[in-house]
Amino acid sequence: MKIAVDAMGGDNAPLVNVVGAREALALYPNIEMIYLVGDKDIIAKECAEQNLNDKRIEIVHASQVVEMHESGAKTLRSKRDSSIAVATALVKAGDADAVVSAGNTGAAVANATLRLRTLKGIERAGIASPLPNEFGVCNLLDAGANPEAKPEHLVGYAVMGAMYSKHVLGVAHPIVGLMSNGEEDEKGTAFTKETFALLKKMEDGGCAPFKFLGNIEGSDLYETQVDVALTDGFTGNIILKSCEATAKAMSKWLKLEFKRKPMRVLGAAMASGAFKAVKRRSSYEYYGGSPLLGINGVVIISHGGSSALAMQNAIRGAMEAVEQNVNPHIEEVMEQLQAEASSGSE
Repeated sequence: MKIAVDAMGGDNAPLVNVVGAREALALYPNIEMIYLVGDKDIIAKECAEQNLNDKRIEIVHASQVVEMHESGAKTLRSKRDSSIAVATALVKAGDADAVVSAGNTGAAVANATLRLRTLKGIERAGIASPLPNEFGVCNLLDAGANPEAKPEHLVGYAVMGAMYSKHVLGVAHPIVGLMSNGEEDEKGTAFTKETFALLKKMEDGGCAPFKFLGNIEGSDLYETQVDVALTDGFTGNIILKSCEATAKAMSKWLKLEFKRKPMRVLGAAMASGAFKAVKRRSSYEYYGGSPLLGINGVVIISHGGSSALAMQNAIRGAMEAVEQNVNPHIEEVMEQLQAEASSGSE
């Protein structure tokens, strides 16, 4: 297995990408090669400083970098030799099985869509971002790739999210919910109501590869057994960033309150194990990255502020998606659904 890493992508590049690659190679022997894509001189210097001289590392030169503030779509033409473009091209050429990037999300999505195209039966790709809940992990889909989604796009997201949950995360019977402003069937906008009807029809017809829970609310993301929470990319991105900001605020407030009194400091020390466990469970670092589902290739998009640990786990996520053949499973189900829809219309 060969993985291309956008070594210049992210707020802390190339350091975290180089260290993450080094740690991934030490932990995952199934990885045959990691391509570190970007400015060869800068990456080579960083590899030397981090004592990374593994023969399974190859530096692939790219002369440009897409900055975080740039429009991803516009850089398709203006920065054809960017690190994310070259890394994605390696997958297109068959030289790499997956691409991992903590850089500009828009550029990663645009390059993947243009160069790799979508899977057969899938109109739009979606980002599945993991949120920890009481029952494991709930994947919010879409978390930002497709802001102006249509109901049929969300049907595709339901299938993709279910297949990812089943084959990569090991969920035997995936449960899918539709984000709305109430759990009642009649709640929601015209968009969510139409999406609800399509998903309900699939389930009632016995062709849904998941259990449709119906409408779910924000609290269900953490308190209900749901594996995939469906929404459009605009709403999903707001939800994701709000969750991240809330977690950071709560952590900051707890630290401030514990420091106010000596007894609280002692109590915090005694409960340090519990705090570490919660931090591990809720930290994006341990999940690594979010798969861009629906692309004809494996693409993992990581947080812009990713640490080396996050990049190591993002590479692991890419490896697992390739090993579990998630894309062929998605295509198989979509083909079955299209065949059933065709036979039903005759």
